[in-house]
Amino acid sequence: MRIFPGKWLRIKICNKNTFLVLLFWASCWIVVSTFLFVHRSMFSDHCTDEESKKILAGLCYDYNNKAVTGDLCEDLCVTEKLMYKHCLHYQQGKKVLQADWQGTSIILKSKNDAFFKFQTPVFLDESDAQPLPDAELLMMVAVEIKNTLGLDLPNITLLPLWPERKYSQDWKVELASMWSLYQQEEYLLFNLLQDFSRHVLRVVGTCGHFYGVEFLSAGHSWKQHFFPMEEVVGQCKTGEEKMNAILDIAISFLNMVHQFDNEFSHRLHLCDIKPENFAIRSDLTVVAIDMDMAFFEPKMQNILEQKCTSDKDCNFFDCFSTCDLKTFMCGAQRANSNLQVICDKIFRRWFTLSFMGSIYPFPLQDELHGAVQKCAESTNIEASFSDLYSLLQASQRELHRGNK
Repeated sequence: MRIFPGKWLRIKICNKNTFLVLLFWASCWIVVSTFLFVHRSMFSDHCTDEESKKILAGLCYDYNNKAVTGDLCEDLCVTEKLMYKHCLHYQQGKKVLQADWQGTSIILKSKNDAFFKFQTPVFLDESDAQPLPDAELLMMVAVEIKNTLGLDLPNITLLPLWPERKYSQDWKVELASMWSLYQQEEYLLFNLLQDFSRHVLRVVGTCGHFYGVEFLSAGHSWKQHFFPMEEVVGQCKTGEEKMNAILDIAISFLNMVHQFDNEFSHRLHLCDIKPENFAIRSDLTVVAIDMDMAFFEPKMQNILEQKCTSDKDCNFFDCFSTCDLKTFMCGAQRANSNLQVICDKIFRRWFTLSFMGSIYPFPLQDELHGAVQKCAESTNIEASFSDLYSLLQASQRELHRGNK
Protein backbone atom coordinates (compact mmCIF):
# COMPACT_ATOMS: atom_id res chain seq x y z
CA MET A 1 0.00 0.00 0.00
CA ARG A 2 1.29 3.37 -0.94
CA ILE A 3 1.66 5.94 1.84
CA PHE A 4 1.66 9.52 0.73
CA PRO A 5 4.21 11.83 2.39
CA GLY A 6 1.53 14.02 4.04
CA LYS A 7 -0.28 11.05 5.55
CA TRP A 8 2.98 9.53 6.75
CA LEU A 9 3.87 12.82 8.46
CA ARG A 10 0.48 12.98 10.23
CA ILE A 11 0.96 9.41 11.53
CA LYS A 12 4.46 10.23 12.78
CA ILE A 13 3.25 13.37 14.57
CA CYS A 14 0.33 11.43 16.07
CA ASN A 15 2.65 8.69 17.35
CA LYS A 16 4.98 11.31 18.80
CA ASN A 17 2.13 13.08 20.59
CA THR A 18 0.87 9.77 22.00
CA PHE A 19 4.35 9.01 23.30
CA LEU A 20 4.59 12.44 24.95
CA VAL A 21 1.19 12.01 26.62
CA LEU A 22 2.18 8.59 27.97
CA LEU A 23 5.51 10.00 29.16
CA PHE A 24 3.67 12.86 30.90
CA TRP A 25 1.28 10.52 32.73
CA ALA A 26 4.12 8.20 33.71
CA SER A 27 6.04 11.15 35.14
CA CYS A 28 2.95 12.30 37.07
CA TRP A 29 2.47 8.81 38.49
CA ILE A 30 6.10 8.66 39.66
CA VAL A 31 5.86 12.12 41.27
CA VAL A 32 2.57 11.31 43.06
CA SER A 33 3.84 7.92 44.25
CA THR A 34 7.03 9.49 45.56
CA PHE A 35 5.06 12.22 47.34
CA LEU A 36 2.75 9.70 49.00
CA PHE A 37 5.70 7.57 50.12
CA VAL A 38 7.53 10.58 51.59
CA HIS A 39 4.30 11.84 53.19
CA ARG A 40 3.67 8.48 54.86
CA SER A 41 7.27 8.33 56.05
CA MET A 42 7.27 11.87 57.42
CA PHE A 43 3.86 11.75 59.06
CA SER A 44 3.69 8.14 60.24
CA ASP A 45 4.17 9.50 63.77
CA HIS A 46 1.41 12.10 63.32
CA CYS A 47 -1.42 11.81 65.81
CA THR A 48 -5.02 13.02 65.88
CA ASP A 49 -7.43 13.87 68.68
CA GLU A 50 -9.97 11.43 67.27
CA GLU A 51 -7.56 8.50 67.35
CA SER A 52 -6.24 9.47 70.80
CA LYS A 53 -9.74 9.63 72.27
CA LYS A 54 -10.46 6.19 70.83
CA ILE A 55 -7.34 4.83 72.54
CA LEU A 56 -8.38 6.23 75.92
CA ALA A 57 -11.95 5.03 75.36
CA GLY A 58 -10.54 1.53 74.82
CA LEU A 59 -8.55 1.85 78.02
CA CYS A 60 -11.66 2.86 79.96
CA TYR A 61 -13.61 0.01 78.36
CA ASP A 62 -10.98 -2.39 79.73
CA TYR A 63 -11.17 -0.72 83.15
CA ASN A 64 -14.97 -0.88 83.32
CA ASN A 65 -14.78 -4.56 82.37
CA LYS A 66 -12.20 -5.21 85.11
CA ALA A 67 -9.40 -6.07 82.70
CA VAL A 68 -7.03 -3.31 83.91
CA THR A 69 -6.57 -1.15 86.97
CA GLY A 70 -4.42 1.68 88.31
CA ASP A 71 -4.62 4.75 90.54
CA LEU A 72 -5.46 7.05 87.60
CA CYS A 73 -8.26 4.88 86.16
CA GLU A 74 -11.08 6.17 88.38
CA ASP A 75 -10.30 9.81 87.60
CA LEU A 76 -9.91 9.10 83.88
CA CYS A 77 -12.89 6.81 83.33
CA VAL A 78 -15.45 7.63 86.06
CA THR A 79 -15.09 10.99 87.81
CA GLU A 80 -13.46 12.65 84.77
CA LYS A 81 -11.06 14.58 86.99
CA LEU A 82 -8.42 13.51 84.47
CA MET A 83 -9.36 15.01 81.10
CA TYR A 84 -7.70 14.49 77.73
CA LYS A 85 -6.38 17.73 76.16
CA HIS A 86 -4.52 16.79 72.97
CA CYS A 87 -2.03 14.36 71.49
CA LEU A 88 1.64 15.24 71.29
CA HIS A 89 2.95 12.49 69.02
CA TYR A 90 2.92 8.81 68.14
CA GLN A 91 6.56 7.81 67.83
CA GLN A 92 7.33 4.32 66.54
CA GLY A 93 4.08 3.05 68.02
CA LYS A 94 4.44 4.89 71.34
CA LYS A 95 1.52 7.11 72.33
CA VAL A 96 2.22 10.41 74.10
CA LEU A 97 -0.83 12.43 75.16
CA GLN A 98 -1.31 15.57 77.23
CA ALA A 99 -4.07 15.65 79.85
CA ASP A 100 -5.36 17.88 82.64
CA TRP A 101 -5.53 16.30 86.10
CA GLN A 102 -7.45 18.49 88.51
CA GLY A 103 -5.94 21.65 87.05
CA THR A 104 -2.42 20.28 86.54
CA SER A 105 -1.04 19.26 83.15
CA ILE A 106 0.40 15.75 82.96
CA ILE A 107 1.60 13.46 80.16
CA LEU A 108 0.14 10.01 79.51
CA LYS A 109 2.47 7.54 77.82
CA SER A 110 2.34 3.97 76.58
CA LYS A 111 4.47 1.85 74.28
CA ASN A 112 1.34 0.42 72.62
CA ASP A 113 -2.17 1.71 72.05
CA ALA A 114 -4.00 -1.37 73.39
CA PHE A 115 -3.57 -3.46 76.53
CA PHE A 116 -3.90 -6.80 74.70
CA LYS A 117 -0.69 -6.10 72.77
CA PHE A 118 1.35 -6.69 75.93
CA GLN A 119 2.27 -10.14 77.18
CA THR A 120 0.76 -11.38 80.45
CA PRO A 121 2.14 -14.04 82.81
CA VAL A 122 1.08 -17.47 81.53
CA PHE A 123 -0.29 -18.65 84.88
CA LEU A 124 -2.88 -15.83 84.88
CA ASP A 125 -4.73 -17.66 82.09
CA GLU A 126 -5.47 -20.52 84.44
CA SER A 127 -8.96 -20.19 85.88
CA ASP A 128 -7.98 -21.68 89.27
CA ALA A 129 -4.75 -19.66 89.61
CA GLN A 130 -3.97 -18.63 93.19
CA PRO A 131 -1.86 -15.67 94.38
CA LEU A 132 1.81 -16.60 94.32
CA PRO A 133 4.04 -16.39 97.41
CA ASP A 134 6.01 -13.16 97.66
CA ALA A 135 9.35 -14.83 96.97
CA GLU A 136 8.12 -16.51 93.79
CA LEU A 137 6.41 -13.40 92.50
CA LEU A 138 9.47 -11.26 93.23
CA MET A 139 11.54 -13.73 91.25
CA MET A 140 9.19 -13.39 88.27
CA VAL A 141 9.30 -9.60 88.51
CA ALA A 142 13.09 -9.64 88.64
CA VAL A 143 13.26 -11.83 85.52
CA GLU A 144 10.85 -9.58 83.64
CA ILE A 145 12.82 -6.47 84.57
CA LYS A 146 16.06 -8.15 83.55
CA ASN A 147 14.51 -8.94 80.17
CA THR A 148 13.50 -5.30 79.78
CA LEU A 149 16.44 -3.37 81.27
CA GLY A 150 19.17 -6.01 81.32
CA LEU A 151 19.65 -5.51 85.07
CA ASP A 152 19.79 -7.89 88.04
CA LEU A 153 17.96 -5.96 90.77
CA PRO A 154 17.86 -6.86 94.49
CA ASN A 155 14.45 -7.30 96.08
CA ILE A 156 14.70 -4.03 98.01
CA THR A 157 15.05 -2.14 94.70
CA LEU A 158 11.84 -3.74 93.42
CA LEU A 159 9.72 -2.46 96.30
CA PRO A 160 8.82 0.90 94.63
CA LEU A 161 7.39 -1.14 91.75
CA TRP A 162 5.42 -3.48 94.00
CA PRO A 163 1.59 -3.28 93.95
CA GLU A 164 0.06 -2.20 97.26
CA ARG A 165 -2.76 -4.74 97.28
CA LYS A 166 -1.12 -8.05 96.37
CA TYR A 167 -3.89 -10.14 97.87
CA SER A 168 -6.97 -8.17 96.89
CA GLN A 169 -9.87 -9.77 95.06
CA ASP A 170 -8.62 -8.29 91.79
CA TRP A 171 -5.04 -9.44 92.21
CA LYS A 172 -4.99 -10.90 88.69
CA VAL A 173 -6.03 -7.56 87.16
CA GLU A 174 -3.41 -5.72 89.22
CA LEU A 175 -0.67 -8.13 88.22
CA ALA A 176 -1.64 -8.02 84.53
CA SER A 177 -1.62 -4.20 84.56
CA MET A 178 1.69 -4.15 86.37
CA TRP A 179 3.14 -6.62 83.85
CA SER A 180 2.24 -4.36 80.92
CA LEU A 181 4.21 -1.55 82.59
CA TYR A 182 7.21 -3.78 83.30
CA GLN A 183 7.59 -4.32 79.56
CA GLN A 184 8.17 -0.59 79.03
CA GLU A 185 11.79 0.49 79.54
CA GLU A 186 11.02 4.15 80.08
CA TYR A 187 8.43 3.49 82.79
CA LEU A 188 10.89 1.31 84.69
CA LEU A 189 13.68 3.89 84.40
CA PHE A 190 11.49 6.75 85.62
CA ASN A 191 10.07 4.68 88.45
CA LEU A 192 13.39 3.29 89.63
CA LEU A 193 15.34 6.56 89.38
CA GLN A 194 12.85 9.22 90.49
CA ASP A 195 13.83 8.86 94.16
CA PHE A 196 17.54 9.14 93.33
CA SER A 197 17.70 11.76 90.60
CA ARG A 198 16.12 15.14 89.86
CA HIS A 199 17.13 14.65 86.22
CA VAL A 200 14.26 12.26 85.37
CA LEU A 201 10.51 12.79 85.20
CA ARG A 202 8.34 11.96 88.19
CA VAL A 203 5.70 9.25 87.67
CA VAL A 204 2.35 10.49 89.04
CA GLY A 205 0.25 7.35 88.48
CA THR A 206 -0.86 4.60 86.11
CA CYS A 207 -3.92 3.13 84.46
CA GLY A 208 -3.51 -0.22 82.78
CA HIS A 209 -0.64 0.03 80.30
CA PHE A 210 -0.55 3.86 80.43
CA TYR A 211 1.62 5.76 82.91
CA GLY A 212 1.32 9.43 83.82
CA VAL A 213 4.34 11.70 84.30
CA GLU A 214 4.74 15.35 85.20
CA PHE A 215 4.48 17.83 82.34
CA LEU A 216 7.52 19.92 81.39
CA SER A 217 7.98 21.88 78.15
CA ALA A 218 10.39 20.05 75.85
CA GLY A 219 13.19 21.76 73.96
CA HIS A 220 13.15 22.36 70.21
CA SER A 221 16.08 22.20 67.79
CA TRP A 222 14.72 25.11 65.76
CA LYS A 223 14.64 27.53 68.71
CA GLN A 224 17.60 29.84 69.14
CA HIS A 225 18.20 28.84 72.76
CA PHE A 226 16.74 25.30 72.33
CA PHE A 227 14.56 25.75 75.44
CA PRO A 228 11.73 28.23 76.24
CA MET A 229 13.77 30.47 78.53
CA GLU A 230 10.84 32.76 79.32
CA GLU A 231 8.80 29.83 80.63
CA VAL A 232 11.47 28.52 82.97
CA VAL A 233 13.08 31.69 84.33
CA GLY A 234 10.47 34.34 83.64
CA GLN A 235 11.10 37.22 81.28
CA CYS A 236 14.88 37.60 80.86
CA LYS A 237 15.18 41.36 80.56
CA THR A 238 18.88 41.62 79.79
CA GLY A 239 21.46 39.71 77.76
CA GLU A 240 23.39 39.11 80.96
CA GLU A 241 20.39 37.32 82.52
CA LYS A 242 19.97 35.13 79.42
CA MET A 243 23.65 34.25 79.35
CA ASN A 244 23.67 33.43 83.05
CA ALA A 245 20.62 31.17 82.61
CA ILE A 246 22.35 29.31 79.77
CA LEU A 247 25.43 28.82 81.96
CA ASP A 248 23.23 27.47 84.78
CA ILE A 249 21.53 25.03 82.41
CA ALA A 250 24.88 23.91 80.98
CA ILE A 251 26.15 23.18 84.52
CA SER A 252 22.98 21.16 85.17
CA PHE A 253 23.66 19.15 82.00
CA LEU A 254 27.11 18.36 83.41
CA ASN A 255 25.63 17.37 86.78
CA MET A 256 23.25 15.02 84.98
CA VAL A 257 26.11 13.48 82.98
CA HIS A 258 28.14 12.96 86.14
CA GLN A 259 25.25 11.28 87.92
CA PHE A 260 24.34 9.00 85.01
CA ASP A 261 28.00 8.01 84.59
CA ASN A 262 28.93 7.47 88.23
CA GLU A 263 26.12 7.34 90.78
CA PHE A 264 24.16 4.24 89.76
CA SER A 265 25.23 0.61 89.93
CA HIS A 266 25.84 0.75 86.17
CA ARG A 267 26.53 3.63 83.79
CA LEU A 268 23.39 4.92 82.09
CA HIS A 269 23.92 5.63 78.38
CA LEU A 270 21.78 8.16 76.49
CA CYS A 271 21.64 7.15 72.83
CA ASP A 272 19.25 9.81 71.51
CA ILE A 273 20.49 13.21 72.66
CA LYS A 274 18.60 16.17 71.22
CA PRO A 275 16.79 19.21 72.69
CA GLU A 276 13.38 17.55 72.20
CA ASN A 277 14.29 14.83 74.71
CA PHE A 278 15.07 17.26 77.54
CA ALA A 279 13.23 19.92 79.52
CA ILE A 280 14.18 22.53 82.12
CA ARG A 281 12.57 22.93 85.55
CA SER A 282 11.91 26.38 86.99
CA ASP A 283 15.13 26.08 89.05
CA LEU A 284 17.05 25.42 85.78
CA THR A 285 17.54 21.70 86.45
CA VAL A 286 17.86 19.66 83.26
CA VAL A 287 15.41 16.72 83.03
CA ALA A 288 15.49 13.78 80.62
CA ILE A 289 11.87 13.51 79.49
CA ASP A 290 12.25 10.81 76.83
CA MET A 291 14.33 7.80 77.87
CA ASP A 292 13.24 5.22 75.32
CA MET A 293 16.83 5.16 74.06
CA ALA A 294 18.53 5.09 77.47
CA PHE A 295 20.32 1.90 78.50
CA PHE A 296 22.32 0.72 81.48
CA GLU A 297 25.76 -0.72 80.75
CA PRO A 298 24.82 -4.44 80.53
CA LYS A 299 22.12 -3.87 77.90
CA MET A 300 24.26 -1.29 76.10
CA GLN A 301 26.95 -3.92 75.64
CA ASN A 302 24.46 -6.41 74.23
CA ILE A 303 23.17 -3.81 71.77
CA LEU A 304 26.62 -2.78 70.55
CA GLU A 305 28.14 -6.26 70.25
CA GLN A 306 27.01 -7.03 66.70
CA LYS A 307 28.56 -8.27 63.46
CA CYS A 308 30.26 -5.59 61.36
CA THR A 309 32.47 -4.86 58.37
CA SER A 310 33.36 -1.26 59.34
CA ASP A 311 32.95 1.20 62.22
CA LYS A 312 29.77 2.56 60.62
CA ASP A 313 28.05 -0.75 61.37
CA CYS A 314 28.74 -0.15 65.07
CA ASN A 315 26.83 3.13 65.36
CA PHE A 316 23.62 2.83 67.36
CA PHE A 317 22.09 6.30 67.11
CA ASP A 318 24.32 8.47 69.38
CA CYS A 319 26.13 5.47 70.92
CA PHE A 320 29.19 4.40 68.91
CA SER A 321 31.50 1.42 69.05
CA THR A 322 34.37 0.24 66.83
CA CYS A 323 34.63 -2.73 64.48
CA ASP A 324 37.31 -5.38 65.06
CA LEU A 325 38.30 -6.37 61.52
CA LYS A 326 39.83 -9.63 62.79
CA THR A 327 36.63 -10.95 64.34
CA PHE A 328 34.23 -8.69 62.39
CA MET A 329 32.43 -7.88 65.63
CA CYS A 330 31.65 -4.51 67.18
CA GLY A 331 33.25 -3.86 70.54
CA ALA A 332 30.93 -4.19 73.52
CA GLN A 333 32.29 -0.99 75.07
CA ARG A 334 30.90 2.33 73.90
CA ALA A 335 33.60 4.44 72.21
CA ASN A 336 32.02 7.86 72.79
CA SER A 337 30.22 9.27 75.83
CA ASN A 338 27.12 11.14 76.96
CA LEU A 339 29.27 14.22 77.59
CA GLN A 340 30.83 14.11 74.14
CA VAL A 341 27.43 14.01 72.40
CA ILE A 342 25.95 16.77 74.61
CA CYS A 343 28.94 18.96 73.80
CA ASP A 344 28.44 18.24 70.11
CA LYS A 345 24.66 18.56 69.85
CA ILE A 346 23.80 21.08 72.58
CA PHE A 347 26.84 23.08 73.72
CA ARG A 348 28.27 23.73 70.24
CA ARG A 349 25.20 25.86 69.42
CA TRP A 350 25.28 27.80 72.69
CA PHE A 351 28.98 28.45 72.95
CA THR A 352 29.89 29.72 69.51
CA LEU A 353 31.63 33.10 69.60
CA SER A 354 28.91 34.71 67.49
CA PHE A 355 26.07 33.39 69.67
CA MET A 356 27.68 34.35 72.98
CA GLY A 357 28.67 37.72 71.58
CA SER A 358 25.12 38.43 70.39
CA ILE A 359 23.70 37.77 73.86
CA TYR A 360 26.28 39.15 76.26
CA PRO A 361 30.05 39.19 75.60
CA PHE A 362 32.29 38.20 78.52
CA PRO A 363 36.08 37.71 78.91
CA LEU A 364 36.16 33.88 79.03
CA GLN A 365 34.02 33.22 75.97
CA ASP A 366 37.02 32.32 73.77
CA GLU A 367 38.25 29.75 76.30
CA LEU A 368 34.74 28.34 76.75
CA HIS A 369 34.29 28.03 72.99
CA GLY A 370 37.59 26.14 72.70
CA ALA A 371 36.75 23.81 75.60
CA VAL A 372 33.40 22.86 74.03
CA GLN A 373 35.03 22.11 70.66
CA LYS A 374 37.63 19.95 72.40
CA CYS A 375 34.97 18.17 74.48
CA ALA A 376 32.94 17.28 71.37
CA GLU A 377 35.96 15.60 69.78
CA SER A 378 37.78 14.11 72.79
CA THR A 379 37.17 10.75 74.45
CA ASN A 380 38.93 11.90 77.64
CA ILE A 381 35.76 12.34 79.68
CA GLU A 382 37.35 13.32 82.99
CA ALA A 383 39.55 16.06 81.52
CA SER A 384 36.75 17.49 79.36
CA PHE A 385 34.30 17.45 82.26
CA SER A 386 36.72 19.15 84.65
CA ASP A 387 37.75 21.84 82.14
CA LEU A 388 34.17 22.65 81.17
CA TYR A 389 32.84 22.71 84.71
CA SER A 390 35.60 25.06 85.86
CA LEU A 391 35.14 27.39 82.88
CA LEU A 392 31.36 27.55 83.28
CA GLN A 393 31.68 28.45 86.96
CA ALA A 394 34.41 30.99 86.20
CA SER A 395 32.22 32.53 83.48
CA GLN A 396 29.40 32.95 85.98
CA ARG A 397 31.77 34.69 88.39
CA GLU A 398 32.85 37.02 85.58
CA LEU A 399 29.22 37.88 84.84
CA HIS A 400 28.48 38.58 88.51
CA ARG A 401 31.64 40.65 88.83
CA GLY A 402 30.69 42.71 85.80
CA ASN A 403 27.27 43.36 87.31
CA LYS A 404 28.74 44.99 90.41
